[in-house]
Amino acid sequence: MKKLIAFWAIAGLMLFGVSQAVLAQDTAAAAEPQTEQAVAPAGEAATLDMQAEADEPLTFHETIKEKFIEGGAEFMGIVLLTLIFGLAIAIERIIYLTLSSTNTKKLLSQLGDALENGGVEKAKDICRDTRGPVASIFYQGLLRYDQGVEEVEKSIVSYGSVITGRLESGVSWISLFIALAPMLGFMGTVIGMIQAFDDIAAAGDISPQIVATGIKVALLTTVFGLIVAIVLQIFYNYIISKIDNLVNDMEDSSISFIDMINKYSKK
Repeated sequence: MKKLIAFWAIAGLMLFGVSQAVLAQDTAAAAEPQTEQAVAPAGEAATLDMQAEADEPLTFHETIKEKFIEGGAEFMGIVLLTLIFGLAIAIERIIYLTLSSTNTKKLLSQLGDALENGGVEKAKDICRDTRGPVASIFYQGLLRYDQGVEEVEKSIVSYGSVITGRLESGVSWISLFIALAPMLGFMGTVIGMIQAFDDIAAAGDISPQIVATGIKVALLTTVFGLIVAIVLQIFYNYIISKIDNLVNDMEDSSISFIDMINKYSKK
């Protein structure tokens, strides 16, 4: 299930990125003939229309697409891939962690009533019918109830470590993409600066236009790399906070569950 969710999330994000790039290219291509048609007629009306279109401010979305195209497809595409894969893993983790949340107070209350009225088997049925890692941990403990309270406690601790590892699965990849995105941006900047100096050497003159254009294109990769890192860092911190809350909830409820089992075993 987790792999299926991750696959569809990656596919959706990749389709979104490709469609946005295609739309940006189509917009740029459609703007060229309009400019040529506007230049052809001689008159003040055509000149005023051209000035009005040039003075009209671009939206934030249009500005992002324009700067993305100006940055070049070589490194901008790689930075975009880090964003797509990072978001895909983050979305999968958020969905998984959200589905892992359990009302532990209600579950403990149901288990207490089940142990009083139906015994251990009734408590096992409640754990099997309840979604989430907390119920799974309690079920593993109930399986070893006949072996004593100490074995129940050991089982809960051991299986709790396994559940914690599952909750943290994939988070290291998000941190990798957070570090990788700005590094790729810096690499694109360095390569862009080298190309700018090559253009200066080829022109034989330090023209401000050549220098400004090359440096602008080079710095765009760094800007987008930092944007990707910031976006993924927000998701990363949110996921870490959810994992910490789930782990704390598991530990607190496990203590209450062991006390409940100990009390029940003495009857």
